[in-house]
Parts: sequence; structure tokens; C-alpha cells
Amino acid sequence: MTLEHIAKACCGIYYGEEHKKQTVIRGAVTDSRQVEDGFLFIPVKGARVDGHDFIPQVCRQGAAAVLSEKKLEHCQVPYILVKSCLQALKDIAAFYRRQLAIPIVGVTGSVGKTSTKEMIASVLSRKYRVLKTAGNFNNEIGLPLTLLRIREEHEAAVVEMGISDFGEMHRLAEIAQPDLCVITNIGICHLENLKTRDGILKAKSEIFDFLKPEGHIILNGEDDKLSTLTEVKGIRPVFYGFGGQNPDEGNNGAEPMGDADAKRSAQQDIYADQIKNCGLKGVDARIHTPSGEISVHIPIPGQHNIYNAMAAAAVGLALDMELEEIKAGIEAAETIGGRTNLIEAGGLLLIDDCYNANPVSMRASLDVLSNGLTRKVAVLGDMGELGENEKQLHYEVGAYAAEKQIDTLFCAGTLAKEMANGACDANDWCEVFYFETKDEMLSQLLEYLQEGDTVLVKASHFMDYPKVVEAIREKFHSAS
Repeated sequence: MTLEHIAKACCGIYYGEEHKKQTVIRGAVTDSRQVEDGFLFIPVKGARVDGHDFIPQVCRQGAAAVLSEKKLEHCQVPYILVKSCLQALKDIAAFYRRQLAIPIVGVTGSVGKTSTKEMIASVLSRKYRVLKTAGNFNNEIGLPLTLLRIREEHEAAVVEMGISDFGEMHRLAEIAQPDLCVITNIGICHLENLKTRDGILKAKSEIFDFLKPEGHIILNGEDDKLSTLTEVKGIRPVFYGFGGQNPDEGNNGAEPMGDADAKRSAQQDIYADQIKNCGLKGVDARIHTPSGEISVHIPIPGQHNIYNAMAAAAVGLALDMELEEIKAGIEAAETIGGRTNLIEAGGLLLIDDCYNANPVSMRASLDVLSNGLTRKVAVLGDMGELGENEKQLHYEVGAYAAEKQIDTLFCAGTLAKEMANGACDANDWCEVFYFETKDEMLSQLLEYLQEGDTVLVKASHFMDYPKVVEAIREKFHSAS
């Protein structure tokens, strides 16, 4: 990626010494703090800060060049004048991606994108040198920056692709041009723009717009919307799931499936049985594939992680991996901060799942908490972007918490009032505490918790619940 290539890719005008056009950049970033020697700095205008203000600083830090939406005087390094730095970032990443020969796995879905991406990367790393999306850098800034991190040593990439409106996935797919498309489910988030689950299916399906004829499609066959996609652009999807069998019923003790269950499981190309819940230590399962079967221990709590393992197995098989390699990758999977991350703090077990939330992921996290062996406390907050049914959806989450026999519910936020109502109406023994704000809740929560409790913390990102996790950790670490 020379500066000449970059200028052509984004239809920009190069300003600088002629011989420096052949300078090869070492990386590209939008954050001035991440600039290193030889990097390209792409200044982005935010709500509060304009990246252009940091151009003199990044020049002193050793940047090879910068983009700019305005002419610069006395710039110490070459710069490329563009109409829009954001569009230029996407154009540069799309150009770079077209030069790459490695397989790129695109992962999307309403729930579970990040955990599925992590599981797939863990599996592929048993055979390939893999680059994966950092955290959830999955939008029209994060995805291009992820692609621009791919280097010569990488043999595969797993990228997360997140959207909230129509057309976004089309643009992301045009940049990433994934060789394998994985969709985890069609849930009930981002309803403000997408309105219905059919709208979400339509928007998510834009991931196929730039799929090559020899590409692979991997779908959750348990999802009623995804299961309707029997063929896409002449490609038959690979479906994974439990074949209509509810993983919470009938075989938690690792009992073999009966004939009827086996027949239902045959509806999926990849399916799981002999499921054994190991509580907060994870879950055991046998995964059946067209190439044979493997018995695995998934070291992350929650039976929803079996879906992630099946998706990862499908990707591994599509990329010519052996079953034993796939098994090793599943069993080496780890959580990341804010995603069902188990923290032991002074005798208290904390389930940090506070990065984001929607009704489906709330239920999954409450399922995990219900496996706790001690007093179970759920600390929940508002969920965003749920549209006109937001109050009812919050009410149902509260009712579900009570139904799962969670001992205590603490909740804060405007809509969380409905969670409290749902829990109170579902039964009269779940202890419920409601507060208008997180800060009001914190003091009473810290006073209430005690050594030995199992505590789940979860809310949408705007609620800033990582501060709740940190406050609990500080109290119980200092107490120990």
C-alpha cells in the first residue's frame, strides 16, 4: 500500500514530494494516540473532536502521511486531499481487501456475533495464523480498520459485521467481500429502524451481496427466519442447530437421544446432543458433522455457546480442518471483557456481561446465572433500540428472571421499571429493588452483596454498567 495506491483508491489528490509517492505505509488508524512510525493517519470528525486538529501532533509522532478534507499549509509530511475521510477509509480498505488472497469469514446476527467470532477464531487458530476483529470493531469505521490490520503473515481473518439500518450491511459486505458468511440469528434488536424481524432478516441478508460463487453460507437452522434461506445465489447454506430439540430439555444429563430426537436432528447439517450442563464451568456436548463427530467441553458457561461451537465447527470444516483440530479450538476458547466474563472477587463470583444487551441476550445471561450454586443476584439495566414494544420487552425480561428462580433482582433505568414489575408479577419470592439511576442503585447494591454470592451484571452500553462491575470488584477485593 504505497501512498500512490492510496490516493488512487480513494480518488484523492496527493500533496508532497514526488519520490515519497512510493512510500509504503505500515498501518492506518483514526486515533491519533495509535499513530506509529510509518502509519497513515485518517482524521475523522466526531461530535466533539475533529481529528484534523491532531495532524501536527501525528506528524511529530512519525506518521508517514495523513488524509485531509481541507488543504494544509506547512504540513511536515505528505497528505492526500479527499472529500470525505470516512469514505476514503472505506475505499482504501476495499482496495486493500481486493489484493488479499486469504479467506475472510464475515460474522453477523442479532445476538452472539462477538462470542461466535471469538469461537471461530479460536478454532481456525489451530491450523492458521488468524486476524480477528478487536472487541466489536464491527461498523463502517471498525471493519475497514480491521481489514487494514491484515499483514503478510495472516492466513485467515474473522470479521464481525454489525448494523442498525438498511444498506449498512451492503456497504460492509462491499468492503469485506467475505468468503464465508455466518449469521447467528434474527432477533429483536435495532427495531427502531428495521421495524420487524423480517426487516432484520432483509438487512442482515445484504451480507451475501458480494459473496463469491464458491463461497460458503453458515446459518443457525434453529432460527425460524434463517431456516427459510434454503438457497442463496446458487449456494446451499450449511445449517447448524439441535434439529428442533430444545437443548434445555431431556438430555442435560448426557443421555443418548431417542429415535425421534435423532430424526429431528437430521434436519441440521451439524447438530449437537449428549449435552451436559457443567454450571459456571461450561458445558459438554457431542457435535455431529458430515465428517464425523466430536465430544467437546466448551469452557464458557451457557448452553447458547453450543451454537457458537457448532458454527465454528462448520467454518473449520469449510476451510479443510480436521475434527481433532476443531475440537482443540473449541476447548481453548476464552471469553473477552464484558462478555460472560467470570471474575472471582473476594469470595464473590461476578458474571461480567455488561457490554451490551437485548431481550435474547438477557435471557441467555439469566440462564447462565441460574446455574449458580449460591445466592443468585441479577443486576440489570435498560436495553436500547427496541422500538414501540420496549416496555413489554423489558417486562418480559423481568418475568423471565423470576421464572429462572433468580433470588434477587436489582435494576436501574427508565425502562428497567418494567423489569421490576415483570419480576414482581411473576412470583412473590424474588426480591426486587428498582432505582431510577445506576448511581442511586450502587450504594444499596454494594451494601446488599455478600461473600459467596453469584452476581450477573448486564445492560445496554449506554448505561455504563462496567462501572458497576468495577465498584463490586473494588469492594470485595479490598475486603479480602
